[in-house]
Amino acid sequence: MNQSIAESKTKGLPPKTIKPKRIAKGIWKDYQLYLLLLLPIAYFIIFKYVPMYGAGIAFQDYSIFKGVSGSEWIGFENFKELFAMSQFYTVVRNTLLLNLLDLIVSFPAPIILALMLNELRIVWFKKISQTILYLPHFISWIIIGGLVYQIFSNKGGLVNNMIVALGFDTVPFLTEKNHWLLVYLGTGVWQSAGWGTIIYLAALTGINKELYEAAEVDGAGRWRKMWNITLPGIRSTIVVMLILALGKIMTIGFERPFVMGNALVMDYAEVISTFVYKVGLQSAQFSLATAMGLFQALVGLVFVIGSNAIAKKMGEPGLW
Repeated sequence: MNQSIAESKTKGLPPKTIKPKRIAKGIWKDYQLYLLLLLPIAYFIIFKYVPMYGAGIAFQDYSIFKGVSGSEWIGFENFKELFAMSQFYTVVRNTLLLNLLDLIVSFPAPIILALMLNELRIVWFKKISQTILYLPHFISWIIIGGLVYQIFSNKGGLVNNMIVALGFDTVPFLTEKNHWLLVYLGTGVWQSAGWGTIIYLAALTGINKELYEAAEVDGAGRWRKMWNITLPGIRSTIVVMLILALGKIMTIGFERPFVMGNALVMDYAEVISTFVYKVGLQSAQFSLATAMGLFQALVGLVFVIGSNAIAKKMGEPGLW
């Protein structure tokens, strides 16, 4: 388009513009695709952009009877109160700790699984393996929490029953914080690793097959081809996924820590999402909970911008 405008200027003709009729014709031609876009667009508008109106509650002495427009503005008083709470630093520490350990343990898991699945040559076995690995993603955390309790419970748990049968003492998987942390991280890997392989398997299909053929001619084995061709081929995808993961370092889901946590492991299980639930819904301190959510979003934004800048300096495309 820029070229056509430049040519028009050199010839003394008015620049070409895209006519509305042409746009409408293009939309009508692919209307099925645009219809498919309506649902995700509606989702983001309703659940992501519209709630931004309520972010002002963080700077108000909010009353549900007066609403957002009628409540008194008090500036940064809610943030001062939030930062003065000793529990605030505990939940921030726990959120960062769990997310950082989750990143270290769970982030490489789908990459490794994708590489392993890519090496499978038996098509039917590969499809069955993928299906089995995807299934945990569709199981609710409520159900997973029940399964974890049945398997790792101190009394009557499957694993502890086997340990006792072998003549050893029971292991407090769910009541001692270090053991609970291992169960928490392991459950997260089991639930998410299979689903995460979809992106990396899609990236693997974009690698030129001729590179593998040339490597075989040069005598390269599977490990050498994986290290010199496969991993560099999906490096940009890994970097983008890492940036997105770092952006969520302060964001943690509510269901997983809430379902798996208990009073004996609150030193690790009390995170931002459960804190917001207790303060905002159970205690009806809506302004304080909103201030916490806004603080969480700002820190996540800083991590995304910072990690994207680092990726740019490393020569990767990044997110923008």
